[in-house]
Amino acid sequence: MFAKMARKSQTIALLICLIAVALSKTSYATVISTYWGQNGFEGTLKEACDTGTYKIIMIAFLNTFGGGQTPSMNLAGHCDPSSGTCVIFGDQISYCQDLGIKVLLSLGGAWGNYYLTSTDDAQSVADYLWNTFLGGRTSAGPLGDATLDGIDFDIEGGSNLYYDDLARFLKQKDDSVYLSAAPQCPYPDYYLASAIATGLFDSVWVQFYNNPPCQYSDGNIANLINSWYYWTTSINATHLFLGLPASPIAAYSGGYIPADILNSQVLPAIENSAKYGGVMLWSRYYDLLNGYGASIISSTKGNGLVYSS
Repeated sequence: MFAKMARKSQTIALLICLIAVALSKTSYATVISTYWGQNGFEGTLKEACDTGTYKIIMIAFLNTFGGGQTPSMNLAGHCDPSSGTCVIFGDQISYCQDLGIKVLLSLGGAWGNYYLTSTDDAQSVADYLWNTFLGGRTSAGPLGDATLDGIDFDIEGGSNLYYDDLARFLKQKDDSVYLSAAPQCPYPDYYLASAIATGLFDSVWVQFYNNPPCQYSDGNIANLINSWYYWTTSINATHLFLGLPASPIAAYSGGYIPADILNSQVLPAIENSAKYGGVMLWSRYYDLLNGYGASIISSTKGNGLVYSS
């Protein structure tokens, strides 16, 4: 009897050990991220969070910084940063975070006046971001009394210099500062290659749109898949996201993938990649018009896990 009990105890212990090993390999639940802030008709930040579709939201954009300029945001029709009306979003940011949603501030965008002139300039911008939006904040900032989770690099113009320094300085402030980047799919990205090469980025959402050589087109997924695998084997980043337009009208040079094709062909081909993190959508406004996120979320989540080995 005691021998049977001993064998049973050993079996239970082995099962517990196997489960623990399996769980130790589990690194990340796949998610949908999106950009909010560039269209006054996309609804509030709270409404975006209440959909249950997104786990990361990037507030877009802080599009003036560097070179001694006073940093400033452009949130389209949502508020006027210069008059202080964007503080209304402080409570909404905290609300989203209480739902488990990460809220980041995105730097750059397609339009703006941003650049870094030196390592010291990168340090100054990092100091500003830390003290104004992140853990160094001691008073209400342009987005009210809320502390953001991190910084997104959507650098699409100006100089490509010193963004690696900016990433290092932000992580030196606190390693928990979440860093993401949004390079174009032609590899390597001119503006963000050196920053991404630091290995400091938690997520990289590659823009597989407005770039015909590496995007979906007319039923052909080959260019996209080939580019995806090149990115997964070439970059030092924790998670790689498939960046897509949420509507056919969201990308002027194409790249929109019908939801049924994404669900049945594209995601099954990429979601077993060790670095697969999920899907990034441009943007909340286009997703609101098209309902794209809701139509892919069950496939995007898959089994909810991505394995690190």
